[in-house]
This record gives sequence, C-alpha cells and structure tokens, in this order.
Amino acid sequence: MSTLPLPFFSGTSTRAPFSFSLKSSPPSAASSSSSSSLVPFQRVELFRSTSTRTTRSFSCVFYSLKAKAMAELVQDKESGVAATGSSGGGRPEVEHSRTFLEARSEQELLSGIRKEVEAGRLPPNVAAGMEELYQNYRNAVFQSGDPSAVEIVLSNMAVAFDRMLLDVEDPFVFEPYHKALREPFDYYMFGQNYIRPLTDFRNSYVGNLSLFYEIEEKLKQGHNVVLISNHQTEADPAIITLLLEKTNPHVAENMIYVAGDRVITDPLCKPFSMGRNLICVYSKKHMYDVPELVEMKRKANTQSLKQMALLLRGGSKIVWIAPSGGRDRPDPLTEEWYPAPFDSSSVDNMRRLIEHSGAPGHIYPLALLCYNIMPPPPQVEKQIGERRNISFHGAGLSVAPKISFQEIAAACEKSEEAKDVYSQALYKSVTKQYNVLKSAVHGKQGLEASTAGVSLSQPWN
Repeated sequence: MSTLPLPFFSGTSTRAPFSFSLKSSPPSAASSSSSSSLVPFQRVELFRSTSTRTTRSFSCVFYSLKAKAMAELVQDKESGVAATGSSGGGRPEVEHSRTFLEARSEQELLSGIRKEVEAGRLPPNVAAGMEELYQNYRNAVFQSGDPSAVEIVLSNMAVAFDRMLLDVEDPFVFEPYHKALREPFDYYMFGQNYIRPLTDFRNSYVGNLSLFYEIEEKLKQGHNVVLISNHQTEADPAIITLLLEKTNPHVAENMIYVAGDRVITDPLCKPFSMGRNLICVYSKKHMYDVPELVEMKRKANTQSLKQMALLLRGGSKIVWIAPSGGRDRPDPLTEEWYPAPFDSSSVDNMRRLIEHSGAPGHIYPLALLCYNIMPPPPQVEKQIGERRNISFHGAGLSVAPKISFQEIAAACEKSEEAKDVYSQALYKSVTKQYNVLKSAVHGKQGLEASTAGVSLSQPWN
C-alpha cells in the first residue's frame, strides 16, 4: 500500500536569517478604522479540572478577555494541576518558566523572549520566529477593527508563547494516532481562540449546510465518513471547526486529520497540533529529503495506516485528508489560487480502508477557501520553519453529495481507470465548490454566489 500524502500544516520553506529585534512595529492602519467586525468567541477556560469537564457554551459573543486575567487563570490552574496530576488521557503539566504568563504589556511579552534566550531555555532561531509571529498576528488582529484588539493579541500570544516554551523545555512526542489534548490544558480551544480573531465571519460562508447535518446523522448511526479535501493553510483545522462549531459541534470536535510530520515537529506549530485528532504520516513529497530515513518513514506510515484501519473498524469516525499531498499554491503566471490536483493512489487508499472497515462508509468531496488568513510559502522546501504571513479575512467551507466508487467503476473497463476517474470526480466537485466560495468570499457576491449545486449560508448570523 502506498504512503498517504501530507495533509495539513505542511509545505515549509527555509527562513532567511532573522534579525532578532524587540522593536514594536506600528499598528496596521486598518486598526484605526471606525467600522469594527464582530468576532464570535467561545468563552471557555483553557485549563480543565482533572475530574470534571467544563460545560462549553456555543453562543457567539465579543472576545473581551483581559491578558492579565488570562495569565492569572493559567497560573492558578497550573498550580492546581501540578499538585493533583492529570487524568483522562491528558498530558501532565510540568513546572516551567512563567515569563510569558506574567507579562502585562507588549513590551514585557517581547522582552520575555530575550530573557528566555539569555537563560538558555529558548533557542535563538525559535525566539526569532516567535517575535515575527507576534508582529504578524498583532497586525492581522488589528485589521479586524475590534475594539478589544490589544487585549486579544496580548492574551492569545502570551498563552501561545507559554505553550511553545513548555514544548521546548518538555518536548511532546506524537503517537501514530494522536487524540486531541483537552485536559488539564484544553489545546483544542486554545487553537480555536487563536484563529477566531483572524476570521472575518461577515464575509465567510458554509456551503450545503444540510449535508453536514446528513454527515452528523451518519456518524451517530455508526457509519464512517471520509472528507476528500483541498488544503490551504496551517489554520485549516481551526477554520473548519470555527465554521461548523455552532451548527455541527460533534463533527467539528471529533474530526480526525491525516497530518504530515512538519506539523508535529515545527516548534511554532506543535501546540496547535496537540489540540487536534491526528493520524501522523510522512509525506511523499518529503519521503526522500533524507535518504537514510526513507525506510523508517515507510515503516511509520505503515503503522499509521494500521492505526487508521483499527479506528475505522469501530465506526462513527470522520476523517479529513488532502490527497494533493500539500497546500494549494497560486499559479505562478496568473497568481490565481485553485485546489492542487489529487493523487489517485491516496484517494484509493482511503476508499479501500473505508470499504474494509466492516462499518458502512461514505466519501464526500469538501472544498475549503482560507488562504488569505495564513498563506503558505510560494514553494515547498525541505527545511522546517517558515515565515507566517497572517491577515484578517473571510473563509469558506462547502461539502457536496457523497460520490460512490461502485457507480463510477461500473462504467470503467479497468480497475486502474476506475481509480483515476473516481479521483477526478472528487477533484472536479471540490473545484466547483471552491469557485462558488471564491465568488462569495473574494468576489464580494455574498449569498448571491449560491448555485444549484452549492447553497451558501452564514449560520452564525
């Protein structure tokens, strides 16, 4: 069985040497705009009790959490966790530096990076990436015009830096199947709250919402569902769940992502990956980057496929995979963005896993548009670590009716032909949906962009 391709958070580029400066860049001009955008926010504690789970509210309200309150919350909860330990499969919290959680201003937060470098707890290259991330994230959140932008940035970046530093001090190792860490620290909500302020919900859309309800019902009936999707940014999992959390929370929180090794090794990505359900694989695109590791990667992929097969046997699983093997990129001549072509062997791998699981299975084509929020580097390169360009922008998500392999195979003479035709059918559906989303989000046509095949809605309104 051929290896699965790299799905989300993938395709990194080599970062040029970064000058480590703690100067603050001026806010974006957009921050002074009088028109502010609503940013739905789930008010939820990031640290959970080790014995009970906090009930989460899915109502949409303004993000107004003060950085000082957040830092005190995390510190108090961590102290309790250190004394009681963790349960329910969570990762035990270890004692580590509180530099970032104690920051009460941008200056203190950024000077904390230098402090950790000087203390030998933070590698200079990671520190440089953290500062760059801060500046880009701050400017993007200010673009939203939210009156709480200062508090949002300081709060979210303080917690993000704390999690990154913790992983440098106590590196987390991902298993072939990684279950999202929700306690004692809720990494899932951490990722949601971090990406939420970057999403322009007024210019975001969901296509064919009724099919997401159909998918949720099938999962409740014990069926398996595979979403064959394009892949655009490191933030794809958060964007998907943000657009579905109000209407389909079960789908949003239980989705399993087929993930490449970059997302579980990049120190700026790892804390966000820890909040997702992942099947970890090595990408075909990076299989031969280091010849000496090829055999190890193949064995690891075989183990991951076995884990996926075991999961699917239990039924009620929903798996997201990008069979393109990486993120979409613009055409070098037209600079237009389109879904990258699918690898038919990867599509066929998922089809066979579904068919042999013993539970009813369905494959749906899913389109995602969100590249403006966190576009990938222009080209795929070997080195870990990329510049994170970030902006405040609308996004789109759409699903089309499931496509049956048996119906397509019946019209083909050879099995290999059937594999290719099936993969192309899924790709064409994704591309069609993508173009509708593009017209709505980028063409400013809004709900008028709906077609007979894609019905757009904004369920958070």
